[in-house]
Parts: sequence; C-alpha cells; structure tokens
Amino acid sequence: MALDPSFVGRTYPPTDPYEVGREKIREFAESIGETNPVYTDPEAAKALGYSDVIAPPTFVFAITFKAARHLVVGDPQLGLDFNRVVHGDQKFTYTRPIEAADRLTVITRIDDIKSLAGNDVILISGEVRDAAGEHVVTAMTKLVARAAEAEESR
Repeated sequence: MALDPSFVGRTYPPTDPYEVGREKIREFAESIGETNPVYTDPEAAKALGYSDVIAPPTFVFAITFKAARHLVVGDPQLGLDFNRVVHGDQKFTYTRPIEAADRLTVITRIDDIKSLAGNDVILISGEVRDAAGEHVVTAMTKLVARAAEAEESR
C-alpha cells in the first residue's frame, strides 16, 4: 500500500526532553572508535570553549530516529510498515554541537513522500532544540519502505 502524499508537511508534537549524559557521549564515541578527547574529557572540551564534553556529530541520530520511529511509524493513518523499512540516507545541519547536560526535544516533520520502483520513499526531518528553545541541529532521514511481496508479483 502506497503512503499517502497528503502527509507531506505533517508536523508531530515535540518529544519529551532527552537529557544528554556525559557517559552516553563517552560510550557513543568509544563505540564508533572516536578518540578525540573533546568527546570524553571535560577539560579538553572546556579548553575549546565548551561547558562540558560535546557529542560526535552522528550522536543525534539515536535521538531523532527514535522520535521519527515513535511518531511517524506509530501513526497508523500514515500506513508505514516498519518491517519493510531500510535506512536510505542521513544528513545533519548543526547550529552548534550537542553538549553534555543539554536537554533536547525533537519536532518531527514529514518533508516528502514519493514512490520509486514500487517502493515508498519518505523524507523526515527532526528539528532538535535545547531547553531554551534554541535550534541545535536538524537531522534529515530518508527511509525506504520496500514494496510488499504480493505487490511485487503483480
């Protein structure tokens, strides 16, 4: 079943705040093999003008993807079958780095829906703001919902 293009422009309410922890940043940096001390050493980060360690650029994916999955996939009217979804692309546009102790919310928006070769392609943006309401980063996520086998055989 094709996704309804009338959902383009739909914006979902902000998520509950996510408090960024120093340990979460350290664990993430280690998991991707990042050794820059700005991600693990508060003094190294402070020497560069930050209040605490900062997160590697891709750290925000976990926050924005969770918001997109919960809000967009959980919207039964959209009809996105997450069992058929593959991650197609990811881009980030930062205003500033994420720092430990940031309290972040995500506003998810459906920016585009199209059909390509029987597959649905959905472009979702996750606008991340801090506790003061200031923009931190926007994550653009492209998901591809593969066509159902029954539809492919027709």
